[in-house]
Amino acid sequence: MTRQRTLIHIVFAPALVGDDGRTLAVVHGIERALSGVRLEWELSKEGRPIALPRRDGWLAEAAVRGEFPLLCNGDENYPVTVHGSRTSGRQAPGGQPLLDVHAKLPLDAVGIAAAAEMLEGVAEGARAFWGRVLPEGVAPEVAKQFRHSMEQPHVPPRGLPALNLPKHLRSPEIPHYLGWLNYWSAATAQSLGFPDPARDADLLSRARRTATGGWVVRLTETPLDLDNPAHLEALVRAYERFPEIGGRVTPG
Repeated sequence: MTRQRTLIHIVFAPALVGDDGRTLAVVHGIERALSGVRLEWELSKEGRPIALPRRDGWLAEAAVRGEFPLLCNGDENYPVTVHGSRTSGRQAPGGQPLLDVHAKLPLDAVGIAAAAEMLEGVAEGARAFWGRVLPEGVAPEVAKQFRHSMEQPHVPPRGLPALNLPKHLRSPEIPHYLGWLNYWSAATAQSLGFPDPARDADLLSRARRTATGGWVVRLTETPLDLDNPAHLEALVRAYERFPEIGGRVTPG
C-alpha cells in the first residue's frame, strides 16, 4: 500500500474467547465514521488487497480462533486498516490478557475530522477499557517515557513523566499513557476521577460522552505535536492531573 503519514488508533479490550460480535462491531464503527469506506479486503503476502466476499463470516470464523486478522479498504491511494493482536496476561495489567485493536487512516483533513468518531466506534465496538489516537511519529516519543527497570531512575525527554510498564499496573482500566484523543470507558473514567467539574473544565470543553457512559477526551484542537510548546504543555498538564496514568500513583 502507498506509504503516507497516518493517525494511529489503539484500544485495549478484554481478549477474544470466541465470536462475541466485537470484531465486526469494530469494523462497523470505522465504516460509520468514514463515509464511503468499506473494509472488505485482506492483504496478500505481497501487500496487495484481496477482496473478501464473505467478510462477516470470515471475521466470525477468525474470532472463534481468538484472532482479529487485518482488514483494509482496498484503496492503495487512501489506505485504512484495522487488526487485533493479543497481549498475554504476563505482560498485561492485573494479569488479564487483552485484545489490542490497531486501526490506521491517513493523517489528512478527512482523517482528523473523523478521528474522534472513529475512536469511539472502535473502542465501544471492542468494549474497550481505554484507547487513544496519536499521529505517526509521536509514538516513539511515548516509548521513551516507559521505565524498564523499577530499580533504576528514568528521566524521559521533554519534561514528560516516567511511566511504568503495563504489566506493573494494577488493573486494565488504568491507561498506559495519554494520546491526542483519549477514550476512557466509564470504569476507566471512574478510576481516574474524571470528570471533576472544578478541575476539568478545560478538558470537558473538548470532551464528549459516549452511549455507554465513557468519554472521548481531546487534549489539543489539532493533532498532538510535541514540537509545539502549547501542545507539550497541555500533555504535561494532563499527566499532572491524572497521576494514575502509567501507574505513577495508586489512589488511596
